[in-house]
Amino acid sequence: MHLVDLLSQDDRQAFTELYNRYWNKLFAVAANKLDKDLASAEELVQDIFMDLWRRRHELGIKTSVSTYLAVAVKYKVIDARIKKHRVEAYKTGSARCCSIIDKSTEEQLRFRELQKRLELVVQDLPERARLIYTLSRDSGFTHRQIADRLSISNKTVEAHLARIIKLIRSKLRNVLPAIFF
Repeated sequence: MHLVDLLSQDDRQAFTELYNRYWNKLFAVAANKLDKDLASAEELVQDIFMDLWRRRHELGIKTSVSTYLAVAVKYKVIDARIKKHRVEAYKTGSARCCSIIDKSTEEQLRFRELQKRLELVVQDLPERARLIYTLSRDSGFTHRQIADRLSISNKTVEAHLARIIKLIRSKLRNVLPAIFF
């Protein structure tokens, strides 16, 4: 914890030591978890260290630095996978939806507006709720898989999703009738 204390006092040498000590380990884990996507793994690890430097004054590390960084890489990998899956799902979903929906310009504009508003609503969710929603809807995970991955109960996942869906419906209520009628 000595290095973290020095880091919080703007000690660049402490940051350099942390970087040199943990960069390769974090990179190896990230590359392995991201299916050998080295560019994404490198960017992910760099983001972790940038966040570490940016948040150096407010870090409240209660465990070891290695545990803290391991958890950081875990969540960054989850976020990267969700983002990648969301892009792929969007591409295939857009192609599928556009072939089903009439190709008229007006309907396409309405559909895009709904997608944008849905994305904004999802972005405004608290981090945990957003993670649960994206794992369920974008990644296609079952409630049990989400519960296991996040170390929470199946009932908690169901409760979160019920609240999230209710919130999304209420936020998109004024847009939905225009799309479907």
